[in-house]
Amino acid sequence: MPEGHTLHRLANLHQERFAGHPVRVLSPQGRFAAEAAILDGSVLESAEAHGKHLFHVYGPDRTVHVHLGLYGTFREAELPVTEPQGQVRMRIIGPTHWTDLRGPNACELLTDAEVAALRERLGPDPLRNDSDPESAWHRVQRSRTTIAALLMDQKVLSGVGNVYRAEVLFRHGIWPFTPGRELGRERWELIWSDLVVLMAEGVKAGRIDTVRPEHTPEATGRPPRKDRHGGEVYVYRRAGLPCLLCGTPVATAELAGRKLYWCPTCQPEPAG
Repeated sequence: MPEGHTLHRLANLHQERFAGHPVRVLSPQGRFAAEAAILDGSVLESAEAHGKHLFHVYGPDRTVHVHLGLYGTFREAELPVTEPQGQVRMRIIGPTHWTDLRGPNACELLTDAEVAALRERLGPDPLRNDSDPESAWHRVQRSRTTIAALLMDQKVLSGVGNVYRAEVLFRHGIWPFTPGRELGRERWELIWSDLVVLMAEGVKAGRIDTVRPEHTPEATGRPPRKDRHGGEVYVYRRAGLPCLLCGTPVATAELAGRKLYWCPTCQPEPAG
């Protein structure tokens, strides 16, 4: 599932290409046809993201909410348009570009009240300037749930997925099974501030890189990572391979239906 940086990157792209202009809104597949007919020819006022959610704002009580889920994708291209390929839920045509949305978990037209209710359920997003990390800390410090699970809970923190979760815990030497209430304020602030920087870099680069400069392939002479997700990482999807820092095989376990990765030496279980 795309992590928050991907949605913010899309929001920036759609803001640049479509916002401030009348756009054509179509649903070649037909599942969004009634809503598309309401919006077709309207000015797209703005595009923004909150966590893993994308919002296209057309005016009062007219916001398209998109959640890509596991299989949703946008295809972006310059004009002229081509025939739809596959099941296109929503097509937007602007003055210079067009985009096709396929396979989203959600594509719906919401009122302002519905948007507010949805966002009320989401935790603070490290990529939004209006986010308050205190609200996330308030939940974390009272919870017996592991920090690894809390970081993936979108009600606690928005936009963090499996990659950023594993990597930020490694970067700060935190045992992933540490209960939230045992984490401590200082380590929480390190996690939050690091996510702000890492995810912003992800928006710019279009991929997740979490390895510090001294540990890159160029600095160490090791081969670059080969993975369809791209990016240089410490532990994500490196189960059984040697830790880049200490050589210990990277461990993995199932946690809340997702694979968790960590280094048992660099992220030791606290004594006692």
